[in-house]
Amino acid sequence: MVAGFSAAALHGSKWVDAMTVVDLIHHNRHRQPGIRVHEERIEEDEIAVLDGILVTSASRTALDLGCWYPTTAAVAGIDALARETRIKAADVELLAQRYPGRRGIVRAREAIALFDGGSQSPKESWLRVVLTQAGLPPPQTQIRVVDDLGDPVAYLDMGWEDLKVAVEYDGDHHRSDRRQYGWDIRRSEMLQRLGWIVVRVVAGDRPADIIARVREARARRA
Repeated sequence: MVAGFSAAALHGSKWVDAMTVVDLIHHNRHRQPGIRVHEERIEEDEIAVLDGILVTSASRTALDLGCWYPTTAAVAGIDALARETRIKAADVELLAQRYPGRRGIVRAREAIALFDGGSQSPKESWLRVVLTQAGLPPPQTQIRVVDDLGDPVAYLDMGWEDLKVAVEYDGDHHRSDRRQYGWDIRRSEMLQRLGWIVVRVVAGDRPADIIARVREARARRA
């Protein structure tokens, strides 16, 4: 039975690397190149059939990702899965209660508590995990910002709407695409006029520096 990130891809998840090892749940542990076999207990209501292929259900897939992978990778995978399937943390936690002694279940529960289907990229997921594990209040994702007339002007990656503090991850296209770069400048000016502080994060930024900048921004609104 297909499981893990391969199951997530079959459920519609984006950002699954084509080179990712295929996880299977099977009683035969014989090793094959590119395939990792897990001998795990699974109940009938944790199995789905997609395009004629036996695959773990969305909730079971989320649980397996949490058990099998490091927290940050698992959260990114579950975020993408939740975005497509609308699974809820409560559903996955209920499933986790069936397997109290399962290997990796403690780590899985941490990932379950952290996931949010609002993330639009693995980097956004990583950033949210960094902030939350630093002890900051979990940020809201995809914050809708409107102007004085009530027209939407932006959707912010994450932040705290009550403080008007946002954190955004800017990928390379924000600098390499001239049109995108121009729009980013205008968008930043609009957000500033509306009273928002936006902490921008780019590749290479150190987690400690990100956390310090976010704490400083929040303190300015305390």
